[in-house]
Amino acid sequence: MNMPCSKFFVFFQFVCLLCSLINLINATDPFYLYHICPNTSTFTRNNTYQTNRNLLFTSLSSHVNRNGFFKATAGDDPNKVYGLFLCRGDLNSTTCQDCINFATLDVTRHCPVQKGAIIGYEECLLRYSNGPFFSTVDDDGGVMMTNVDSVSEAVRFSELVKRMMNETVTRAANSPKRFMTKRGNFTSSQSLYCLAQCTQDLSSFDCKTCLQQSISQLRTTQQGGRMLYPSCYSRYELYPFYTQNVTASPAVPQSPPPHASVTRPEGRSRISTSIIIAIIASIAVAVVLSIAIYRLISRRAIKKNSDIQEDDFGNDITKALQFDFGAIKVATNNFSTDNKLGEGGFGEVYKGILPNGRAIAVKRLSRRSCQGSAEFKNEIVLVAKLQHRNLVRLMGFCLEGEEKILIYEFVPNKSLDYFLYDPKKQGQLDWSTRYKIIRGIVRGLYYLHEDSQLKIIHRDLKASNVLLDENMNSKISDFGLAKIVGVDSSQVHTNKVVGTYGYISPEYAIHGQCSVKSDVYSFGVLVLEIITGKKSNKFYQTDGAENLMSYAWKHWRDGTPLQLLDSTLSNSYSRDEVIRCVHVGLLCVQEDPTERPTMATIDLMLNSYSVTLPSPQQPAFYLGTRREVTMPPNKPCSVYEESITELYPR
Repeated sequence: MNMPCSKFFVFFQFVCLLCSLINLINATDPFYLYHICPNTSTFTRNNTYQTNRNLLFTSLSSHVNRNGFFKATAGDDPNKVYGLFLCRGDLNSTTCQDCINFATLDVTRHCPVQKGAIIGYEECLLRYSNGPFFSTVDDDGGVMMTNVDSVSEAVRFSELVKRMMNETVTRAANSPKRFMTKRGNFTSSQSLYCLAQCTQDLSSFDCKTCLQQSISQLRTTQQGGRMLYPSCYSRYELYPFYTQNVTASPAVPQSPPPHASVTRPEGRSRISTSIIIAIIASIAVAVVLSIAIYRLISRRAIKKNSDIQEDDFGNDITKALQFDFGAIKVATNNFSTDNKLGEGGFGEVYKGILPNGRAIAVKRLSRRSCQGSAEFKNEIVLVAKLQHRNLVRLMGFCLEGEEKILIYEFVPNKSLDYFLYDPKKQGQLDWSTRYKIIRGIVRGLYYLHEDSQLKIIHRDLKASNVLLDENMNSKISDFGLAKIVGVDSSQVHTNKVVGTYGYISPEYAIHGQCSVKSDVYSFGVLVLEIITGKKSNKFYQTDGAENLMSYAWKHWRDGTPLQLLDSTLSNSYSRDEVIRCVHVGLLCVQEDPTERPTMATIDLMLNSYSVTLPSPQQPAFYLGTRREVTMPPNKPCSVYEESITELYPR
């Protein structure tokens, strides 16, 4: 075909313009999600640290590979910089490269002089610091994002999300790229898409630990959500948000190309490849089934002879959790009084320092505990599976002779009561901190009640059992160890009935009936304490209110809920948040347990202002319905001291 020069030139310009538009579309910036750049450590501009940071960024940008992960350092101490990038596992190298190039420029705009920062996009994550963090799980400072739209059949949907996310996490942790996606059917016309990914420097165990923490935070009754930590993240949606034709599964041997020929020796029967594969697969399945049946029969035979054998605890998790008593003595300086943090009905608590420099909290349980060694170990293994950022993490145990010791993570800012009830320290708890603490307690209890492998009723929720980390995030302590701290009340300073006066729900105090709604009641009392700065069981008023609940109810009924607010907060608070928290607190302390909301509902109430809250009824132990409360020693929830654990199949 002959084309005049002028027409050819016009056609050529059109093609060039089209190519430019395509390049422009492909060059769009990555989708920004969040950034974290704490001001705890900064540098002056144009110094050695900034130079090393720029060198690090150059190194990261020049090492984009098909694995989508790279870590590097630049410079020497004290100006050494550590950094890494992680691209979403389904993306190609070009998209990853574009995201990293953009991130290295964008992070300096958000965090110009910070010595450490994290910036996250839909496509990639960039992180750097002046301290080493490689191959270490970092599940603090997480960012949660939730789709505001709820789903029909919320219970069934939530169960599907949890099941699929757990499967995705297991496969991601075991994959070389620490990445996996999964698709499943919610309805005949609607699919659920899940994704889990860790930084590739994590071990399989650490990756799974981080991802389990991540998925425990997901609000699974919404149409989608994600939880992003520095070391891992998880996400689910009702639409495809990743490239579906890219999998992170181990590579499968590819079939010959369509144009390639396969030569077979003459004179032999031509058995098809599919038949050979079917035969091999059948044999493999038969072998696996035989081994599984043999192991099942063996285990049942062992359990028939003995309920608990020592070998049952010779597994990896128990070995990893068990500490040597001598090492604990060294860590605590032989349980020195200088290291003592506190004392309670369970025993004493000491601060310890492990050889690697990590601080721990050591609970030395009373030697009069009636629990046997096997039961102690079994309970430890169960509770160690409870991993949530708003629960104090159980790191291990020690069992030697009569010694039963629990090792927890050390939480530096002591407990909530240390600040809340001290007039000199109340000012350190501004409203935003108090609101963050309340929401953290909600998430922790929600996990214990609904999302953990066990169903746990705390039974002694109070300010002294809420610990605060270095960022004032709340962590619930003393949970789930009912069978560990069984003690004789005549030998320790505690009551036979579990709980603390002022926090115990009326149905438990009067009838010995406890449930998750007992925890909800305690939570309601605690919320009112956090708002007012007053202690429930030491509350005195002269204006007609006999306790904190009736005092709060009086102001709510009179339309003056803001007068409940701690005077140290001045005007630095959110009016809507305070009123909503008072409302939620009063709903929780209603006398009828069935009228109290669940922790799942409370979580929704505090995170969605589109939810209409019901009107609260007057609280239990209100002035107009005063009654004598007897603590019945013969009707506890459990024969043990601190809390109760109910096991349910999940």
